[in-house]
Amino acid sequence: MPTYQYRCKSCDHEFELIQKMSDDPISVCPECQGSVKRLIGTGAGIIFKGSGFYQTDYRSDSYKKAAESEKKTDSGDTAKKSETKKTAGSGTAASSD
Repeated sequence: MPTYQYRCKSCDHEFELIQKMSDDPISVCPECQGSVKRLIGTGAGIIFKGSGFYQTDYRSDSYKKAAESEKKTDSGDTAKKSETKKTAGSGTAASSD
């Protein structure tokens, strides 16, 4: 059931009330018995819990396998690039002598 916010027009008392959507809005302030107005609330936020809503719930198995193999390939390429840089750096230092 949704939570509705109300504000009294007389004493500015604000309060929340849990009501069914089919219930009529209340019209009397519980503090001063004055008239109240129902406020427009933001509603409840959507919360996605888990290890990864988009990646784990909506990806096909073929996509997951391709992504995993790409990760393995990328990590291997990174190691090769760092070795190449070290070798190139050594060659550059040797040629400058």
